[in-house]
Amino acid sequence: MPAGQAHEIETGAVVALTHEGDGIVREGKAVFVPGALPGELIRFRRRARHRQYDEGLLLEVLEHSAARVTPACAHFGVCGGCALQHLAPAAQLAAKELELRDNLERVAHVTPRAWLAPLAGPTWGYRRRARLSAKFVAKKGRVLVGFRERFKPYVSAIATCEVLAPRAAALIAPLSAALTHLSIREEIPQIEVAMADNAIALVLRVLAEPGSSDLQALRAFEAEHRVRLYLQPGGLDSVRRLTEVPLEEPLRYALPAFALQLEFAPTDFIQVNSEVNEALVARAVELLELDESSQVLDLYCGIGNFTLALARRARAAVGVEADERLIGRARHNAERHALCNARFHCLNLAEPAAAQAACLREAYSHVLIDPPRAGARAMLPTVARLKPRKLLYISCHPGSLARDVGMLVHDHGFILHAAGVLDMFPHTMHVESLALLEHPAGRGCAA
Repeated sequence: MPAGQAHEIETGAVVALTHEGDGIVREGKAVFVPGALPGELIRFRRRARHRQYDEGLLLEVLEHSAARVTPACAHFGVCGGCALQHLAPAAQLAAKELELRDNLERVAHVTPRAWLAPLAGPTWGYRRRARLSAKFVAKKGRVLVGFRERFKPYVSAIATCEVLAPRAAALIAPLSAALTHLSIREEIPQIEVAMADNAIALVLRVLAEPGSSDLQALRAFEAEHRVRLYLQPGGLDSVRRLTEVPLEEPLRYALPAFALQLEFAPTDFIQVNSEVNEALVARAVELLELDESSQVLDLYCGIGNFTLALARRARAAVGVEADERLIGRARHNAERHALCNARFHCLNLAEPAAAQAACLREAYSHVLIDPPRAGARAMLPTVARLKPRKLLYISCHPGSLARDVGMLVHDHGFILHAAGVLDMFPHTMHVESLALLEHPAGRGCAA
């Protein structure tokens, strides 16, 4: 919209939510309005125009949704970490299930024979992993630590975070104060938070080497708050402990239902919500219906989050992952638990040549896939060739899940037996889901 042109105030009914959690008004050209909920009648103004849709500013809610609640966080609406605190948790979960249903129907053109009950856990204080931004702001005279603002590139000025694990959230204000007094305060743009069962790790991305006074201040912070500080001057290979501690216990988290303690490094991928992860691993094992004859393939296995639990119930479990560091951790975790029936291979599954790897040409009765957001399209012909009796697809993006499920059903003869969602990220529109597929001719035979 040209500068100076008047923005008319409009009234409209909100009919749905976008993938980002904005309310959608479809009277005339669609407009996305942050803060508005389905079923509400609102007054709004269009603040930015695009070819397919406009962005709107919420002015007033004339008729409220019954699911509208008061956000628990004072920073909601400015901080970009959450988008749905104004929507009741049960309604958030329903919206995510609707998103999955819509994608399966519209993209995959398939409906599961059964819908799984959603998996949910705590809605506050659940995040054990986070990437915080840091920025020295001269006008404020301090380093801001937090998430980016929702509509701006600035770091939100927050004192705590309601969705971070309480011990991690309590570090935001002290971190801000400590970083403000460093000589390299303008050279620390990011902080990775990893909360293990036995410690909290903070990885500081440093664009300049800290001086002796900086190191002294950081070590004092580390001791006072009982955290483990790491410095990352370059890539992941450059991460190093600020203070080396002989015989220090590695970071770890538990899967108590399977008597597992998984060790990990502070920059390794682990699921952010520990309770939901435990429930998800248990459901995966339950849905696959393993027995002592089962041979399981776990693609994109990471540090073995699913593989080791599967190995507890199956004859053998094979994990495949592209990251050598994660594979090393997975093998170490298997050795710690004497799981000789768990094997791991480092293989880039995005490369066409991966399909010819020996580990992908064995006989598998079951396959589990947990790919990144882009999905597992390149692996689908290989998985189909294996003809597993059961295939469990776990996804962090309903669009790529639906695309891949559609191909497995229509191109490779699988049947979508069940699907469902899990609320790994309450108060966001991030949809995690799973789909259980079966093949009528599935015998687990190698090609």
